[in-house]
Amino acid sequence: MAEPSAASTSLQRLGAWAVHLYTATGALTAFAAILAIDRQNYRTAFLWLAIATVVDTTDGALARFARVKERVPELDGARLDDIVDYLTYVFVPVLLLYHAGLLPVSWGWLAAAAVLLSSAYGFASVDAKSDDYFFTGFPSYWNIVALYLFAARVSPDVNALVLFVLSGLVFVRTGYVYPSRTPVLRSVTTILGIIWAVLVLAMISAIPDVPRALLIGSLFFPVYYFVLSFVLHRRRQRS
Repeated sequence: MAEPSAASTSLQRLGAWAVHLYTATGALTAFAAILAIDRQNYRTAFLWLAIATVVDTTDGALARFARVKERVPELDGARLDDIVDYLTYVFVPVLLLYHAGLLPVSWGWLAAAAVLLSSAYGFASVDAKSDDYFFTGFPSYWNIVALYLFAARVSPDVNALVLFVLSGLVFVRTGYVYPSRTPVLRSVTTILGIIWAVLVLAMISAIPDVPRALLIGSLFFPVYYFVLSFVLHRRRQRS
């Protein structure tokens, strides 16, 4: 087999670096979301977080296609991804909830701290992702939690309770479905996820007055996700 030319190798490395740059743009969307939060433009902030989620759900496939580990071994793409994800899935959503007054005035910072600290543990855990493509512990989907709490318009005390409960679940070593990689029902999960994503975009577009029917209807996917995760977790335990 012929050796790849120097030009081909250079282009392949350039392509791999481009994928890393694509991943890193998530930090820019986090910054843009923070600017929107500062202006109390929460709809725009959620849109930036949605864009960050699109980047996060597509960069892994691009990285495998470009073989970034092989072609740019000097940069740890997984670490870069974790840094960006902590910003867009954890830090910015919590900042939005706090800034929007959706947490108790006197002690809401405790709920925010619970999320920030528990998720730092979750991201740093060596078993955060299993070899059979499950997240271990609640997978810090705080951007989604923030959107539902914002849309539901319940009391700050209830919002804080939700944050405390989910923060606690970070430490419970339950396996949660990795939507794009868990093989069981992956096609079904993908199709339902696409439908749900359309509903989520409709919710964001309707902020600050999300129709109750849209909010409740969109819960089909979170319910499916949690039920599937718990069923598969029990199956993995038995095997």
